Amino acid sequence: MIEAILWDNDGVLVDTEHLYFQATQSVLASAGVSLMEQQYVDHFLVEGRGAWHLLEERGVGADEIARLREARNDLYGRLLREGPRVIPGIGETLNALRGRYVMGVVTSSRKDHFDLIHEHTGLLQYFDFVLTASDYPRVKPHPDPYLAAVERSGVGAEACIAIEDSERGLEAATLAGVRCIVVPTALTRGGRFARAHRVLASASEIPGALDSVIG
Repeated sequence: MIEAILWDNDGVLVDTEHLYFQATQSVLASAGVSLMEQQYVDHFLVEGRGAWHLLEERGVGADEIARLREARNDLYGRLLREGPRVIPGIGETLNALRGRYVMGVVTSSRKDHFDLIHEHTGLLQYFDFVLTASDYPRVKPHPDPYLAAVERSGVGAEACIAIEDSERGLEAATLAGVRCIVVPTALTRGGRFARAHRVLASASEIPGALDSVIG
């Protein structure tokens, strides 16, 4: 029986992943590196290692990479301030599930970016807890985020289910022993999700899919 739902943020609750791609692409371009969409998907949403190694391979030093990373984070923050981008149907879905499950957000986002994203979304009222990148030693695809979330939920991993949109998220949940429902986005639709409990087309299908989880 499922007692807790552990929600990814970017791509599941809010449509922000393309903004992170835009900010990263722009900053890398300023350093002479072209980042294509498929490269972004591979390096960020599958491998979870980012793209700074592309600069290292060109001999760019650690100090310059650190400066560019901050420039990317600043640009991403400016893009986020343009307004909330709630995934269609997610508010109605969360409202339908409220009170039936413990619910938490499990994200690899920085807390400052997370706070910016949700300044006006109205979604945080539905959650019992939020975990961001500073709450664990390693982010997805490592299991640390979901191990921390399981502990925070107060129930065992077998009573939790994760909602993800990417291969790295599915990997993190699976390694932590948590079943996972995947709702792909335009960026992740071509992913390999064979280990997912279900792959859904939209957030509105989540309540019905939860009813099919046995044990």
